[in-house]
Amino acid sequence: MRSYLFVPGDRPERFAKAAASGAHRVILDLEDAVNPDAKDAARACVAAWLGAGHAAMVRINGADTTWFEDDCRMLAAAGARAVMLPKSQDLATLARLASRLPVGAALVPLVETAAGLWNVREVAGAPGVHRLAFGSVDYQLDLGIEGDGDELLQARSQLVLASRVAGIPAPVDGVTLSIKDPVALSADVARARRLGFGAKLCIHPSQVEAVNTGFAPSADELAWAREVLEASSAGGRGALTVRGKLVDQPVVERARRLLALSLQ
Repeated sequence: MRSYLFVPGDRPERFAKAAASGAHRVILDLEDAVNPDAKDAARACVAAWLGAGHAAMVRINGADTTWFEDDCRMLAAAGARAVMLPKSQDLATLARLASRLPVGAALVPLVETAAGLWNVREVAGAPGVHRLAFGSVDYQLDLGIEGDGDELLQARSQLVLASRVAGIPAPVDGVTLSIKDPVALSADVARARRLGFGAKLCIHPSQVEAVNTGFAPSADELAWAREVLEASSAGGRGALTVRGKLVDQPVVERARRLLALSLQ
């Protein structure tokens, strides 16, 4: 799954459109996208959508809010299968959430605070955790960081490392706030992929296609991968080279991974 699209939980008229957008996962949002006085209505809309058998992830309100318990009760009753927890930063809170959900529900901790990044290896290894996501905007706010580029390199790399150590899929990068800037979106996707991310959060359906395409191997990458595997299969004496570069076992494994990724 490469694209995760947020939809406000109190806008049920947008649910079907989001599901048809091509996003690999729709996130019905009960947190930031919903005003405090609309939380109950949003919860009811999400419960109705899940109860009708539609697949979706739900971003609930934080464990330190007054809405958390009601969110958990709704998810349990609706049989939710995927839940995103904002400001995830400790094992105890994740365990508390998991105990309130249907057995086998996938947890996606949203790491977006200093404490969350400090404890990211513990968070990544918590029971039920399927994948990490980076709440880059809230992380910037928490630490007083002004930029979204090199300023967040350390944080992004820590999420990638923790995910690999925990044996879970590559993490989901944060949102691109510029909805009408395809150049900025493409650059953000390319950076995330170079750093080892496998997906990205989206805030508008118009971002989905670029995210799906950007995280998929390009035609040139696939051609290179086939050349590498052909050269490797042919064997022969001496060092192998493809397009003027040395081919050793890690390069062969990367080629295999790219071809496998193209089938997903």
